[in-house]
Amino acid sequence: VHSAYLELHYIPWVSNVCVTLTAVPRNYDPALHPFEVPREYTRALNATKLERVFAKPFLSSLDGHRDGVNCMAKHPKSLSTVLSGACDGEVKIWNLTKRQCIRTIQAHEGFVRGMCARFCGTSFFTVGDDKTVKQWKMESPEYGEEEEPIHTILGKTVYTGIDHHWKEAVFATCGHQVDIWDEQRTSPMCSLTWGFDSISSVKFNPIELCVNIFQVILNMRTNTLCWNPMEAFVFTAANEDYNLYTFDMRYLESPVTVHMDHVSAVLDVDYSPTGKEFVSASFDKSVRIFPVDKGHSREVYHTKRMQHVITVKWTSDNKYILCGSDEMNIRLWKANASEKLGVLAPREKAAMNYNQKLKEKFQYHPQIRRIAQHRHLPKSIFCQIKEQRIMREARRRKELNRRKHSKPGSVPFVSERKKHIVAVVK
Repeated sequence: VHSAYLELHYIPWVSNVCVTLTAVPRNYDPALHPFEVPREYTRALNATKLERVFAKPFLSSLDGHRDGVNCMAKHPKSLSTVLSGACDGEVKIWNLTKRQCIRTIQAHEGFVRGMCARFCGTSFFTVGDDKTVKQWKMESPEYGEEEEPIHTILGKTVYTGIDHHWKEAVFATCGHQVDIWDEQRTSPMCSLTWGFDSISSVKFNPIELCVNIFQVILNMRTNTLCWNPMEAFVFTAANEDYNLYTFDMRYLESPVTVHMDHVSAVLDVDYSPTGKEFVSASFDKSVRIFPVDKGHSREVYHTKRMQHVITVKWTSDNKYILCGSDEMNIRLWKANASEKLGVLAPREKAAMNYNQKLKEKFQYHPQIRRIAQHRHLPKSIFCQIKEQRIMREARRRKELNRRKHSKPGSVPFVSERKKHIVAVVK
């Protein structure tokens, strides 16, 4: 049954032919279309296969650093501008459109531990191993003008992270303690301490100014966290135990979701602008994309040359992912591996949307699910996943045997969400 037909009108003395597309009303009664489901299943299977055929996410590599890339920051006003800091104290500003470095600053002696841009985009802040906080202009210096910071604050200890307020001239640093700074002062407005452990990351909440303070103690160290831009109470923490934990700050007794796919420590995490997905960087030399409400990743990116991935960012237009790794490169990936870049014709958009709906409709069919979820992995990651699966099964079997041969109720059931929480302290 055709949904449209062509009318060809011949006009005398005119060389062109006028083509008119006329919509024909369609009866959706299933009795009149007995082969609709098999036909759509075949189309969904072909669309899923073609998606994997055209899945080529790697776009470009930004070369120029002389040491491992340790941190990155996004420009709040410009999609094509990104900042990166290396382990040799060098900061570079990149133009993603031209895919080249437009400015280089020798900012610190030692590692650049953290960096962030001011909310207006006119300047940015860096912290390093030399115990200093420096503010720099975003624009390049004029001809004959020296490359110097606007302000320099000398601290007492090494700062490991920095973040700027979303709307006010206030920023926060972390290290031995959390310090809240005013841009016009050289001493912190207030300092927050809790125990004797050093703090590796600090992030401002997008909307909440004053919240009750809780401390969640996990089995292993949390390297960094990121707030969901669409749900201000939700954040995701990257942990040393190979997992990521999504928490609701109103209920910290257990995480909302435990994301388990990495085979080594997770070092960085960043949300997409839509708040529906996030990307993680790991010591296992891979980058993974997780849906917020799923425990397993939908995509894994890796190359033969890429080493331990230290930092990762999701661009503000929701189309690209940037990652920085040990071998001095910044890599640019597509957020959707099989997405076609460039301008799409209306018929291409309609076909793409139709195929997407078909894939969603038949996503749980075994053959389509197998093709959609299959990923080629490096041998090291594949073997570690297999080994961890065996270890997990052994622990489960041991717990079942202990419960079977113990007094009823003496071995309690502990869910996977609460298994990794040691305590919650107010």
